[in-house]
Amino acid sequence: MQERPSKKQRELLEFIEGFVKGNGYGPSYREIMRALGYKSVSTVAVHVDGLIARGWLNKKDHSARSLEVVSVVPKLPRQPENPHIEWLKSEITKREKAPTPVSLEQAKVLQHALAVLETPQKTT
Repeated sequence: MQERPSKKQRELLEFIEGFVKGNGYGPSYREIMRALGYKSVSTVAVHVDGLIARGWLNKKDHSARSLEVVSVVPKLPRQPENPHIEWLKSEITKREKAPTPVSLEQAKVLQHALAVLETPQKTT
């Protein structure tokens, strides 16, 4: 059985997969470097070569921008982007299950906090 990718490997695979879906071609090593915060292109090459060796990544024709993620990569459960969201949801549920005036008011406040966290932030 094939081992699962590490968090960093999964992050790289997900970036490449998303880039290909959005652009129709693979990212350059420099684009990967910038997007994932690597210090050099050679670091990207080492990671990409490792993923190719494990069979999780493929270079279609050994040319630039031909990286593709192999679909049989074992997926790890995704961690929530913001762990506070999961906590808020559980706290809201707890308070709604034991409805008292105070707990319902608390649930309402927590729902507002949840709405703020789930609202996409605009970049200027």
